[in-house]
Parts: sequence; C-alpha cells; structure tokens
Amino acid sequence: VSTQSTWGENLMIPRGSIGEAKPRPHTLMTLAIYSLLGRAQKLKVYGTDYPTVDGTTIRDYVHPQDLAQGHLAALQWLLQGKPSEVFNLGTGKGSSVFDVLREVEKVSEKKLEYEVQGRRLGDSVSAYLSIEKANRLLGYKPKHDLHSMAQTAWKWHTLYQDINGYRKR
Repeated sequence: VSTQSTWGENLMIPRGSIGEAKPRPHTLMTLAIYSLLGRAQKLKVYGTDYPTVDGTTIRDYVHPQDLAQGHLAALQWLLQGKPSEVFNLGTGKGSSVFDVLREVEKVSEKKLEYEVQGRRLGDSVSAYLSIEKANRLLGYKPKHDLHSMAQTAWKWHTLYQDINGYRKR
C-alpha cells in the first residue's frame, strides 16, 4: 500500500470482501447480524429510557476502511518527521442503538427481534468523539456512513463467512 498518495486513495479493497470472524461477538452490529442469521441468541437492547431521541445510548461507529485510512494518514504524518500525536478516528457523529438496528434491518431486508432489558451498570448515555484535529492535521475525513457500515458487515457475514468463520467457497 502506498503511503505517498493523499488520504482516502490508499485502500482499494472491495467493501465486504474482508472481515473478522468472531466466535463470541460483543459489538452491536455483529450481534444484530448474528441474531438474524441464527448464530446468536435473541438480541438484547439494554435500556430504552435514556435522555436521547429514541431512549437508547449513543455511540460513534466507524467503518474499518475509514479506520485503516486514518492509520495510514497517521503513518504518513510520522514518516514526514512530524511528532507523535493522539488522533481521534471515528465519524464524529453519534448513532443510537435503534439507528444501528434499523440500518441492519434495511440492508438485510429482515426484521430483527430483540428483547428490551434494563440499563447496564456503567453505560454512559452518549460517547462520540471530535475528529477535528485528525481532519485538520491528517486530512482525515470518514467516507462511510452507518448504512455503508451495515452493508459491508452484512455482505461479509452472508457472502464470505460460513458459520465456523471460514471463507465460503
């Protein structure tokens, strides 16, 4: 992979053609997809009484390709002899639990069944970050939205991964 082109032109991997097989997933989108595919129990939504638009927690979700591009941009920064810095890599936008579930339903064309549970101890209402510094210094600008993330994940889990985590032939 070249580190000399501008940010966003480095990774040329087709969306959904690579992924990570998780025998015991813990991330919301993967749990939702596994639930739809019968690989996990019914999905649990923890808390619908938070002070947010839909009552669920808000998080910053990032597409793996955007994250990889951010890392390449940070590497370019260092290769140019610039000092080590801390950069937030995400979208800079919060999405609720129900936002994620709606996008998974749209791309899968399936209805997710879930069970509402009480809040989990320690869950914060909202956690998303500012990407302004990474944008200003690295030129980092995520290209994928939540819908694109769901499309990529759905494609990986349905086309490329069998139930044991191996590539389908």
